[in-house]
Amino acid sequence: MFSGSIPALVTPFRDGRFAEEDYRTLVEWQIAEGSLALVPCGTTGEAATLTKDEHFEVVRVCVDQARGRVPVLAGAGSNDTLVAIANVHAAKASGADAVLMVPPYYNRPSQEGIFRHFEAVAEATDLPIILYNVPGRTVTDIQPATMARIAAAFPDRFLGVKDATGQLGRVSEQRAGCGAGFIQLSGNDETALAFNAMGGTGCISVTANVAPRLCAEFQAAWAAGDNVRALELHDRLYPLHIAMFTDASPGPVKYALGRVRPSFPGELRLPMTAASGASRAAIDAALAHAKLI
Repeated sequence: MFSGSIPALVTPFRDGRFAEEDYRTLVEWQIAEGSLALVPCGTTGEAATLTKDEHFEVVRVCVDQARGRVPVLAGAGSNDTLVAIANVHAAKASGADAVLMVPPYYNRPSQEGIFRHFEAVAEATDLPIILYNVPGRTVTDIQPATMARIAAAFPDRFLGVKDATGQLGRVSEQRAGCGAGFIQLSGNDETALAFNAMGGTGCISVTANVAPRLCAEFQAAWAAGDNVRALELHDRLYPLHIAMFTDASPGPVKYALGRVRPSFPGELRLPMTAASGASRAAIDAALAHAKLI
């Protein structure tokens, strides 16, 4: 269900409110440019500052605009197991095809606690789940042995992982522990090429918000075995991958999106703020390198 280039969509705001028509336009553009799935309400979508009602309205709008042309993988994680279960039910009611779930953040549970958390979620729903391992944000790391245990206990529920650990060896460890059919998606654009070489099948991407066609062509080239073309596209995109994090995300990506699609609103919600001057300069240079401006 999930492979190739999958944008972690930004959430547009106008005057502090979710800008539905801008979001529908973004979804339509992403599908036309070759993105193979969509992730609403992830980190890049500022899910942490959306109300619960807003969160699942964004998911509903994404599903409605996608109209089954690509699957929708909705962010639904929480550090509270009961809230995570409620979020999964809300995502299903909103029409999502699957959910993306981080392990409990802030609480810092043990590996046993992580397993029990996902066990409770899996027992409460039949919706497919992609794990999201991002220790840099959650301060909780799903160790490979725990991931293998989760995958073995619920093989029809947990389809794979978005791995943002930055540890490429994890791809091999997780394939050995979870099986070759366990989907592994890079959570870091800059290492997506190496991640695929290790056995990954795509990327949940920040850069794809701004350069969806190039990101889709990069993933398609790799999947077709055209390593020369994949490397060429990687080199073209690499400065942009780095520029997306020259300031607190999603400030840089919203600025970059406004450069390639001037009608797109760059508004953020506090505590997120606009990209700095140095960040904007880096982004402009990267967009020029990628021949996007």
